[in-house]
Amino acid sequence: MAAPMRFLWFTALLCLSASGLSADPSADADGKGKGFVRLRTGEDQVPLALETAIVRFAATTDRGRGVQVDLVGAIHIGDKAYYEELNRRFLGYDAVLYELVAREDANVPRAGQSPGSVVGGMQVGMKSLLHLEYQLDCIDYGRQNMVHADMSPEEFAATMKRRNESFAAMFFRLLGRSMAEQAEDRLGTNDVQMLAALFAPDRAPRLKRLMAKEFADLEGEISIFDGPEGSTIITERNKKALEVLRREIARGHKKLAVFYGAGHLPDMQRRLQEEFAMQRTGTEWLAAWSLTDGR
Repeated sequence: MAAPMRFLWFTALLCLSASGLSADPSADADGKGKGFVRLRTGEDQVPLALETAIVRFAATTDRGRGVQVDLVGAIHIGDKAYYEELNRRFLGYDAVLYELVAREDANVPRAGQSPGSVVGGMQVGMKSLLHLEYQLDCIDYGRQNMVHADMSPEEFAATMKRRNESFAAMFFRLLGRSMAEQAEDRLGTNDVQMLAALFAPDRAPRLKRLMAKEFADLEGEISIFDGPEGSTIITERNKKALEVLRREIARGHKKLAVFYGAGHLPDMQRRLQEEFAMQRTGTEWLAAWSLTDGR
């Protein structure tokens, strides 16, 4: 794939889920692994579904006795059934903390509203291309137990300025990575598959299967956005989310969920273990994309 096209390909993938990926369908079955997204395949290695994890943590101290926190990995476009299942499960929590860079007085997403950002626009475009649904159109954020747990635009901009970060720098690093990947694909295999899928009668399911396979190869891509000192887009937003988590626990809530993009969750897992004295007790998988359609 030519570098500019591969750049857009990688950008789209990273917009959906940045890291925490696991290609092994048996990985994390014992709750000890780190993956939050995986490709499930059949015995013949044919992709069956792209799945996201719900990873459960329990407090290990007397002070936090009875507190359960589930990290719920989000992919921002998915099958309608995936979001319907999440809505059903969210009813069972005292509080569901969600991500959205928005002001406190305007933080409840509404179905059909403008994405309000380049990344959001790309996600909507990918939704149409892949015949999927957009998370903000499907999740019911108006329920009383849904709690905004993210920065405001002003906080986000100020933190990026303090860290001397910019979106331009991030995307140039992403472009460099995509060019390196292009150099490794000397036979142009990805070019052929991508072009064939784009012009195929069953374009949507073929593209879904291609993208799901790419997810399995993106372990560590978060390093493009994150650095040794962390980043605003991951580290600082996670700090904000966990400040809200502390507040909700202090209010007496015992069963909580943190519903964030899967790229945020490896860092959140570490913080729950180190800062909240919690241990990982189990993992459950939900199918975000069915990959068996169109065959």
